[in-house]
Amino acid sequence: MTKTTLQLPKHLVLKRSATGLGIFATKDIYKDDFIIEYTGEKISHDESNKRGGMYLFTLNDDWVIDGSARHNGARYLNHSCNPNIEAIIEDDARIMFYALRDIAEGEELTFDYGEEYFNDIIAKKGCKCTKCSPSQ
Repeated sequence: MTKTTLQLPKHLVLKRSATGLGIFATKDIYKDDFIIEYTGEKISHDESNKRGGMYLFTLNDDWVIDGSARHNGARYLNHSCNPNIEAIIEDDARIMFYALRDIAEGEELTFDYGEEYFNDIIAKKGCKCTKCSPSQ
């Protein structure tokens, strides 16, 4: 069995954040810059319902990306109610993240996980993003 390694672009680093592990900028990033792609196995909604898990990202009415594989660096992007990046679904096939605003070197990269995920998962334990828990 081969060991799969985390794949991150050179301008990103994985390190400890207020909510666990997170992705941080190693250089300044500018509004609309491409950040990273969310990768994984493309599966049906029926299969995603069978698997469950926290790393399922809906592409469209037919497909979901299971991003649970450890090589998917984008799986470490944390939620924020005041995000600095956003996910754009391109060609109904790829999930790409872009900067919503200028991001300073050293800043954590975060996106809004969406209402369904927030209500089903985050709200039960309380949101820990810097907007909701500024002391973090």
